[in-house]
Amino acid sequence: MGGSESTERSVSTVQELDQPWRTTHWEGKELLEKNLRELELSDSNVKYVRILLAGEVGAGKSSFINSINSVFQGRITTEALADAGFSRSFTKTYRTYYISNGQSVLPFVFNDIMGLESEEAQGAHPEDIAKSLEGLLKEGHNFNPAVSGKDVDYRSETSPEHLTYCLVYVIAADKVSMMNQEVFKKMKYIREKASSLEIPQAIIMTKVDEACPLVQKDLRKIYTSKKIKEKMQECSNAVGVPVSHIFPVKNYHEEIDPENDMDVLILRALTQIVHIADDLLKRKQRDAEAGN
Repeated sequence: MGGSESTERSVSTVQELDQPWRTTHWEGKELLEKNLRELELSDSNVKYVRILLAGEVGAGKSSFINSINSVFQGRITTEALADAGFSRSFTKTYRTYYISNGQSVLPFVFNDIMGLESEEAQGAHPEDIAKSLEGLLKEGHNFNPAVSGKDVDYRSETSPEHLTYCLVYVIAADKVSMMNQEVFKKMKYIREKASSLEIPQAIIMTKVDEACPLVQKDLRKIYTSKKIKEKMQECSNAVGVPVSHIFPVKNYHEEIDPENDMDVLILRALTQIVHIADDLLKRKQRDAEAGN
């Protein structure tokens, strides 16, 4: 018995850092939520910044939107239909998700798109995603790789609210090592397009509990887990996004009530992403004032 406990402790020591490498105020949920509810964008003429989620099938894009909504509604929600283990993308159309704030909505919205797949004729076509970055994809656009590239459902003109202000890749921590290179090629194409448009990018790393036993037992060990840090670096190397723009979270999946630690990680990630998006809005405003 004692030998077993000793072995468990030694394994834990190998897997765990002495100190967390990111500071997390686990009791700060209320303040994080309050700041986001009271957020004012840099440009008062723009109603909201649009955040586009892209990633492999089953990575947790829809679940992340639902998790954010759950935090603000104080209950588990499923507005964005999420798959339960399907091998093909559950998301078929381009849709905007708003987060309710009493009688109004918060100044940031999300677009969930069809998941990326390795086969050319399956999953979201990279060109569709490129069009959405420019604000040219219409609401309700049907993701059909067979017809993508033809001017179906594309806008000829756009507005500030249609533009993407942050591109977020959603990557599952337990699957990043096994992701198909064809999916990474599609991500690279999307990344190059976003970079050409000067759109900032970030990564939401999901399923951290499935990637690390320490974190599965205690979510507060997320920044002392060597495995999670390794997975974040792996995501950075694969996609090209710096670790400072990678945020590990656990989406709501089997829970029926909100949990503080999950909410804190989700709110911290969202805060950083919204600030990144608002920085682009601020830059666009300065350029417009300067006549650029």
